[in-house]
Parts: sequence; C-alpha cells; structure tokens
Amino acid sequence: METLAMHISNGIIDGPVAAIFAALALAALTACVLRGRRDLDDRLAPMAGLVAAFIFAVQMLNFPIFTAGVSGHLLGGALAAMLVGPWVGALCVAVVLVVQALIFGDGGVAMLGLNITNMALLGTAAAYALIALLLRVLPRTRAGLAVTAFVAATVSVVVASQGFVLQYWLGGTTDLGNNLGGLAGTMAGVHLLIGIGEGLITATTVLTVAKVRPDLVYALRSLRTPAAPAAPAVPVAGGAR
Repeated sequence: METLAMHISNGIIDGPVAAIFAALALAALTACVLRGRRDLDDRLAPMAGLVAAFIFAVQMLNFPIFTAGVSGHLLGGALAAMLVGPWVGALCVAVVLVVQALIFGDGGVAMLGLNITNMALLGTAAAYALIALLLRVLPRTRAGLAVTAFVAATVSVVVASQGFVLQYWLGGTTDLGNNLGGLAGTMAGVHLLIGIGEGLITATTVLTVAKVRPDLVYALRSLRTPAAPAAPAVPVAGGAR
C-alpha cells in the first residue's frame, strides 16, 4: 500500500511518461498564471498566500485510515477552489507540492509533473466543477455551503487518485497484467475514505471563513445566482389606482 500513496515516488512511473506529464503540467500552470492574474485583487492576493500556507501546514497532519492500513492528509484542491478560485487555487496547491518535493522529499522530484497533474490540476478542476454545480442548485445557507464543500472535496480526492491509475497504465514500472481494474478499485476505495476526512476539514474551514468574512470566499462571490429583473417603476403622477 505504500506504493499507492498520492505523492508518487521516483521509479514508480517510467521517465518518458513522467516527462510528458511534466510538460502538460507546466503548460497548464502557465495557463493558470495568465488566467489567475485577472482574478487577483487586494483581497485575493493575500488570501492566496494564506491558503497555500494553510494547505502546507495541514498536509503535515496525517489521519489514519484503519480499514486500509494507511494514512491520509489534506490535498487541498477543493479548499483552494472554494476560497481563491480554480486558477489561483491550482497554483497554490502546485507551490505546496514543489516545496514538499524539494525540501521534504515528499514525492519524487522526477515525478513532480505527475503529482501536480493529479493533485493541483485534476483535483482542483473536479472540485470547482462540482462547486459551480452545487452552489446553483443548493440553497445559499450554511448547510448548503457545507454540503458543497464536503462533496467537492471528497470527489476531488477520488478523481486525483484515478489520475494516478491512468498514469500507471501508461508507464508503470511494474507489470500488473490484467489487474489494472483492481488497482483502480483499491485506489478509489482508499481515497474515498481519505476524501471523507478531507471533506470534513474543507467544510469546517470554509464555513469558518464564510461566517467571519463571506467576501473572502471566492465561490460565493463569483457564482452568485443572477438577480431577478427589477419590476418596472410606477410613475409618481398618474400611477395605477
């Protein structure tokens, strides 16, 4: 189970596949920088730094998954998407992954493109797609916001895990034969449990921020329901009787 960790270590995926995903990750992050610059303002810029620091700190805390014999930690894609949006959020998670790989050896440096693709790009994109959907159909209450954050975080972790399955299918260094489906099921099951823990952390954090400063929650600002058209004004003189 140690080889199924979300942080892919050197040697698990072969070099050519790792290089392809490194190029894809670099291109995607460049697009995030260009698009994210439009969103940056006096609120979002410092918030992005706080979000990256919070994700980095919380990722240091592992919670055990007793039924699977592994431990999990916050990936942060959904939390970042909720608070600073998908473009800046993906950059925040990517910065955390780079620091962890270079300084703490958490995930192989040669595998950095793979890890960024799974956790910073796939995880954040899947989370924001669900956030955009759920905030349009659920009531704009604390309960609705909590459900949105929980579901988006849980699903994003599972989606990120399946990114690894695809990468292993393309360039895994150990031949699994016809057991790729078993790998996908194992990854999904383990990361569903991790995702539930992430969902609880994400929902709690987002609710806390929204209670104090709802204007700092990017999803609430950018995904407002369009206002109903105003009723025509009644003339002051000669109005309806």
